[in-house]
Amino acid sequence: MENYSIVIFILAVMIGLSAIADKIRLPYPVLLITAGIAVGFIPEIPSFEINPEIIFLLFLPPLLYDAAFNISFQTFRAQMNTISALAIGLVFLTTTCIAVFAHYCIPGMTWPLSFVLGSILSATDAVAAIGITKGLGLSHKTVTILEGESLINDASALVAYRFAVAAVTGATFVWWRAGLQFLGLMAGGALIGMALGKLLGFILKRVGKNSMVAISFMLLMPFVTYRMAEELHVSGVIAVVMLGLVISQFSARVFPEQFKQQSRNIWEIIIFLLNGLIFILIGLQFPMVLSSIGKHQVLPYLCYAFLITVVALLVRMARIYLQRVRLQKAFTSTRKVRIREEELLDVETSIIIAWSGMRGIVSLAIAIGLPKTLEDGEPFPFRNDIIFISVAVVLFTLIGQGLFLPWLVKRLKTKNITPVDA
Repeated sequence: MENYSIVIFILAVMIGLSAIADKIRLPYPVLLITAGIAVGFIPEIPSFEINPEIIFLLFLPPLLYDAAFNISFQTFRAQMNTISALAIGLVFLTTTCIAVFAHYCIPGMTWPLSFVLGSILSATDAVAAIGITKGLGLSHKTVTILEGESLINDASALVAYRFAVAAVTGATFVWWRAGLQFLGLMAGGALIGMALGKLLGFILKRVGKNSMVAISFMLLMPFVTYRMAEELHVSGVIAVVMLGLVISQFSARVFPEQFKQQSRNIWEIIIFLLNGLIFILIGLQFPMVLSSIGKHQVLPYLCYAFLITVVALLVRMARIYLQRVRLQKAFTSTRKVRIREEELLDVETSIIIAWSGMRGIVSLAIAIGLPKTLEDGEPFPFRNDIIFISVAVVLFTLIGQGLFLPWLVKRLKTKNITPVDA
């Protein structure tokens, strides 16, 4: 079967299953991932390995831009305290906790390799968070925190990953230097995204009457922004997110309603296809990585993956609980603070946010993108093992947490939450 025939077949399966998911009230990412696993075991289907560069250059920019463009900027700014705690602090905390578990529980895992695994699985995924929570009637606040976290934390995870891989190759790790580089990557990405957002706004003002040209520029700019930021060695993720936020504010003031609707329709189709393809591709990876390890390793590694999923979930729950307590104390404190009532986290919101920390395509792409050899030509140690465990954790979080989340939301009876998707 030719590659283009496989792509057409996958698209047809994805579209059909998305319609079925609505009928049976099952989160469509879960159904698509399960279908991808099943398709991957069909003998006639060749191995379909994800190219990490395609994920980062083709899939990630439009998905990040769309999520940033549609996020509530006012709520995003109001919840920045919690978003930054989860997107930065929690990422590095999760990396460390998973690394400690891997080092002491998985035979042969050195500290550098353990931190590689921890960094791969440290960040939640924007595509997964949006795909799983859509249609559950969550509040603007809850959705904004989840989307805001998953938009920013990819940058934190990628920085942790780069330093961990460098440590495997023998490079010296210096904390203060890593911190400065992280700040530089974030600030540089934000500046580039803001500058290109202003440039795009300038262009759109002058071609606004030609809607197709304007929309084409909007479709192109996320790719240009991501590529430029990466070429300048700053965060492409942050650059695209900032671009989306800037253009969102610009469009609210300038674009006529007809143009907004036309642009929205085009983006919805593109994002629907990209999301569906991503979840199918995640499922397709499991049969491939399963064949890369010994049969005697499958059960132990699945157990390790399940325990890592539990560790990541417990760490996330603890961090969100501490954030909730800290905000409450700051709000009731007699000191002069800037904590407002809308920044506080209630119990229901905290539980939903804690349970919604799914991993996804970014973790998968980072894992598969591990170098095959070290600088001296030796094979990268435990490469196949790390990829298999990472894929298994992604599947555990998406299928396990994804299936349970609608039931959890229903049980919590979020009566005090204003629906956004109802």
